[in-house]
Amino acid sequence: MRRVRGWSPGRRDQRGSAVIELTWLGILLLVPVVYIVLAVFEVQRGAFGVTSASRVAARAYALAPTHEEGLRAAEAAAELALADQGVDRPLTVDVRCSAPGGAGDARRTGVAVCREPGAVITVVVGTSTELPFMPEVLGGGTPTFALESTHAVPYGQFREAGS
Repeated sequence: MRRVRGWSPGRRDQRGSAVIELTWLGILLLVPVVYIVLAVFEVQRGAFGVTSASRVAARAYALAPTHEEGLRAAEAAAELALADQGVDRPLTVDVRCSAPGGAGDARRTGVAVCREPGAVITVVVGTSTELPFMPEVLGGGTPTFALESTHAVPYGQFREAGS
């Protein structure tokens, strides 16, 4: 009987176990990487949505004939822009105006200033986005990222003052 070097009758055969180890190692590494990619995409989608929402809200407000209609149009436009990105979270729309003439007239702010020719309308839209697949068991609530975007548009130097 010929004896194979390094083999003894009591030893288990290890052939084929590398495939199993590689498969488990791949699964253990792949799952967290896929989750991180999904979480980054979710936050990026919210960031795209809030940026688009602030831009269209500022334009909608600037084109509206009155302050009240402008606020309604800005909020509706922001909600629509966020819905386009699949974000259905509550949002805040804040409209600020600065007087024409730059920093020297900074003391003049408010609703009346928004409709003066040359005024700058600044719209701030804020919302949040949740991380996907996070159970409440791990921390009492789903982790969220706060998202905010600002966009400024001029009312128009050669426009008639509105109400």
